[in-house]
Amino acid sequence: MHRRSYLTTYARYWRINLLTMIEYRANFLMWGGFTVIYHATAIVALWVTLRNFPSINGWNFRQTAFMYGLWFLGHAVHNTFFFSVGNVPEFIREGRFDRFLVRPLDTLFQAMTVPQQIWPDELILSFIYFAVVVPFSGVHVDALFIAYVPLVAIGGALIDFGINLVIATISFWFIRIDSLRWVIMSLEQDFSRYPISVYQRGVRVALAFVLPFAFMNYFPATFLLHKSENGLNLNPAVGLLTPVVGVVCLGIAYAFWRIGLDRYQGTGS
Repeated sequence: MHRRSYLTTYARYWRINLLTMIEYRANFLMWGGFTVIYHATAIVALWVTLRNFPSINGWNFRQTAFMYGLWFLGHAVHNTFFFSVGNVPEFIREGRFDRFLVRPLDTLFQAMTVPQQIWPDELILSFIYFAVVVPFSGVHVDALFIAYVPLVAIGGALIDFGINLVIATISFWFIRIDSLRWVIMSLEQDFSRYPISVYQRGVRVALAFVLPFAFMNYFPATFLLHKSENGLNLNPAVGLLTPVVGVVCLGIAYAFWRIGLDRYQGTGS
């Protein structure tokens, strides 16, 4: 019965989102247009860079475009299903978070299912882009590829989710953390466009083991494209660990969330 309550609540949440999308079609179309322009600009920037430098540490435009596609999938899954965790600091500032504490459902689940305008435009675009970039990149598509890519997308989404959950949890101590969240998001979007081998060693280590964005695309792309991993000189098969890294990242983040929740005393609103 408890599980059914979660499923029912989640189904209602998405029903409200879709009804909102239908009601505000112009806003949906404008936001969808912005999403297309945003990612198109990122791809054009990659193309311009690789036009002047045909190869960056052995990566050409086709390969980096494929790497971007892997990141795009995971990031889009996160933004569609988990992005609402970023609203937790706002709920705390406004005193709205307290009501989650007296309800029978999990507090994090409640925070993520507050009705709002969440549309799957980016997820749809990521599928279209990936369908185009796979043949363009020349990557070999076989049974392993078909089974592995969805796991990379899910693992990447969990990595994104875990990192954003940690940032949201910090708001239990520091009420206003908007700047920190946007800094981390900017770092992800900027550093995930290129293979980590182009950065200094400290940045490579951070992108692999501190903020493991490299597991969203670089390591899986290295494995799928049968390339040598020359960023940290690891076995290319390390890319297979993306789902595991995602689960571990989220597990650590949720443990931190529980600690923050136990110490939460409200904002006095």
